[in-house]
Amino acid sequence: MNIKVVVPTYNEAENLPKLASALFYLPLSGLSLLVVDDSSPDGTGQVADNLVRKYPGRVSVLHRLGKRGFATAYLDGFARVLEEGAEVIVQMDADFSHNPERIIDLVEALQEGDMAVGSRYIAGGELDENWPLWRKALSGFGNAYARLILGIPIKDVTGGFRAWRRETLLGMPLGQVKSNGYGFQVEMAYLAHRCGYSIKEIPIYFADRRWGESKMSLAIQLEAAWRVWIIRFSYGDINGC
Repeated sequence: MNIKVVVPTYNEAENLPKLASALFYLPLSGLSLLVVDDSSPDGTGQVADNLVRKYPGRVSVLHRLGKRGFATAYLDGFARVLEEGAEVIVQMDADFSHNPERIIDLVEALQEGDMAVGSRYIAGGELDENWPLWRKALSGFGNAYARLILGIPIKDVTGGFRAWRRETLLGMPLGQVKSNGYGFQVEMAYLAHRCGYSIKEIPIYFADRRWGESKMSLAIQLEAAWRVWIIRFSYGDINGC
């Protein structure tokens, strides 16, 4: 199976070699990594180029000029791997908040769904125990808020650890996706639901990043909140794609 893992990066030089090593340790033949780097000032792009040489045929890099945001990074990455014939597309963070070992479970879940989501909010799912209470409450509220407004029948609509069937992404009008922050995760889940695709959730433990600095901020979370309403009224003509 041709499995492509798409990872957007910005200042992830410390994490990226560790992530590549963990991915290629998995017992999944046909798995490869696409790094989408936005001119990281810490040299992540050069680190990624070094990985191309270290793992020939298993790592590729899409260098983008300037910091353009992770939503467009994912869309550009999806376009690249679909063009290369990917059958399964996995999206994940570079900072080990997503356990690479759970990719196996996400891929298996695609036998029952068109899209698989690593969920923090179903039975067996957990948030990092070191998160402060306010952060856990904000995350839980954000998910409940988006689900209520958009009617998405999954528990974790904001999580970014996902796997897609090739046919699912090809069947979605990705050119209409407008969110360019963490609202992107909500919009993609909503669009998949409105297109009639089935979504399978698996429980995951969401860890705080091991190395580097978090890019999450209150401004990003507020942007995601108001984007929910824009998403709600952007796809009135879509009911099956």
